Amino acid sequence: MTFFDLERPDHAYLFAFLQADGHLTQGPGNKGRLTVELSARDAPILDEFQRLCPYNSRIRHRTRSTNFKADHTSAMWTVCAREFREELQALGLPAGRKSEIVAPPRVPFSERDYLRGLIDADGSVGRTSKGLPFVGLTTKSDAIAAFFTSYVEHLTGSGRRIFRRNNRDGIYNVVFTREEAAAVLKDLYHPGCLALPRKQAAALQAATWVRPAGMKKVTRRSWSKAEDDILMAAPSTRAAARQLGRTEQSCNLRRWRLNRSRSRTIAS
Repeated sequence: MTFFDLERPDHAYLFAFLQADGHLTQGPGNKGRLTVELSARDAPILDEFQRLCPYNSRIRHRTRSTNFKADHTSAMWTVCAREFREELQALGLPAGRKSEIVAPPRVPFSERDYLRGLIDADGSVGRTSKGLPFVGLTTKSDAIAAFFTSYVEHLTGSGRRIFRRNNRDGIYNVVFTREEAAAVLKDLYHPGCLALPRKQAAALQAATWVRPAGMKKVTRRSWSKAEDDILMAAPSTRAAARQLGRTEQSCNLRRWRLNRSRSRTIAS
């Protein structure tokens, strides 16, 4: 029996959520299981997953001490059906460690519902302390980071953004704010969609943001290879700024990044 139809919004959301927050284990023979463990406050989404899944499954709660809380209560959904596990693997959810190798499905799928599943599982939505809307996703996967940025660029018509892994733990922290974030949140959290209630509420509130009168809109200007060459050949950043029509601060930062990148290349 084939269960997943990733062109269905709820199936696309479920599969993305499992890719991000699920854990597939393979035991001896045909044994194995899929588990998803969430904070007890998010248990209602596991009820929805259990309703969607045609195979026998169970949800249980447990309370234990963690690094953050002495009495943390969580809810865990478990599915052991071999057919379900095999289909997940065929679609792109590997058993064991997966954070760096997961990727969007190769079959047709509902992209916005898939992305919402990733955001609900491994992302963040809401407003900053200054009231600006934001939507972000943390991932170790090159393919997932590229999918998110490409989706936003296509939806909003914004210029191409380049995100890099952070130095501390090698994770992409892809974040969009202001108009881009408001447009993405309005698109992803559409009426009647399957979503974590708390994130949906935060997303819908953030999506109402409108740029205040008087708030300057900064237009990002990408650096070309020719501009990089001029910058590095210039006798000073002040001279480069005059020649390129950029600020000295922008030229200083770009030169620092290029020098850092070249140092890493030489070191490797």
